[in-house]
Amino acid sequence: MNVILFGPPGCGKGTQARRLEDRFNTIQLSTGDMLRAEVASGSEIGRKAKAVMDAGHLVPDGVMIAMIANRIDQPDCKNGFLLDGFPRTTAQARALDEMLAEQGLRLDHVIEITIDAAVLAERLAGRFNCARCGAVYHDKFQRPKVDGVCDVCGSSTGFTRRVDDKADTVKARLKAYDEQTAPLLPYYQAREVLRRVDGMGSIDEVTRQLEAILEQA
Repeated sequence: MNVILFGPPGCGKGTQARRLEDRFNTIQLSTGDMLRAEVASGSEIGRKAKAVMDAGHLVPDGVMIAMIANRIDQPDCKNGFLLDGFPRTTAQARALDEMLAEQGLRLDHVIEITIDAAVLAERLAGRFNCARCGAVYHDKFQRPKVDGVCDVCGSSTGFTRRVDDKADTVKARLKAYDEQTAPLLPYYQAREVLRRVDGMGSIDEVTRQLEAILEQA
């Protein structure tokens, strides 16, 4: 089962991806995490990516596709993947489809989590993360069961807040997401793989919507 997850920052995509990993025994793949891992490993792809990033440029599509191809060829991806953070352009979407076809694979679903912009702003402004494992919490909607202790890893070393989760930066982030995804959604709609779920409900409600889609794969 191979899936792309789309959704604006604050829609709960990361939380849902972790639930889907457990439910379907699949792997969430974040291109940002993959890039950092490749650079840290000193691989050929990592060296190419680092040189480009150090020069202040975007990593070329070919390098990104090669990195994803290598990653999904690993044993832990044998049951499929949940891709987050890629593609960002129609050209990348086409290149991804071509690479998957070469490997005898395809996308089963492309899912967008939709949510009202005002609700997103509230979610982002109250969000914080475990400093050790990155688990996501919220001042209002999802506090740790024990104050100061992460539910996931049990760490009490503290929590952090992203600088770009401040209210005055949220609007720009949502605008950037809309501009990036607007051309992609019609592309996947034409390929009849695009589905949407309502992200306005509770975490459990959104999970149920996603599971209903993925159980069809």
